[in-house]
Amino acid sequence: MSQTRSIPQTQFPGDDGAPEESVRAALAAAERDPGPQSYLDAVAELCLTRLMVPVMASGPTAEQHSALSVVLVRAGDRAAMLAFTGLDALHRWDPGGRPVLVTLDAAAGAAVAESADALLVDLAGPHPLELVGEVLAELAAGHRLVRLRDGFGWMVPPSSVGRPAGEGADPAAGV
Repeated sequence: MSQTRSIPQTQFPGDDGAPEESVRAALAAAERDPGPQSYLDAVAELCLTRLMVPVMASGPTAEQHSALSVVLVRAGDRAAMLAFTGLDALHRWDPGGRPVLVTLDAAAGAAVAESADALLVDLAGPHPLELVGEVLAELAAGHRLVRLRDGFGWMVPPSSVGRPAGEGADPAAGV
């Protein structure tokens, strides 16, 4: 019996792997001025773009039927999942890295599902950023950080209204 499998269409047709300049500028500002405002600006900017999560073959050998797994890095008892803003940053970390294109909330959800403590964006540069705590939990719940006239707030999609995550959470609390 033959089984047919289809590959889902990407959310990002025509993506050439180049980073969004506005995202890189926000990450650079957060690195230059490490404080709640620049950090949340960077997170809000990341919510507007796609990320690349590297996957590696995990199985007996790469030639055999292997499963693909996200990459976790460990330091002591902490684990972090990696994500990159462009192919240049991914290849700076690992020239053979194979990316899966995702949104920030999807990457955060995968990190939490893998029991990671953090999502590390552009680990090898040019401007790394670590997402942890309440910010990571809100993103993993499908929420997106948005700029408001007087600060920041979480945009909650209608499908997750009423779901506990960090109900009424203060975006700056996870910084």
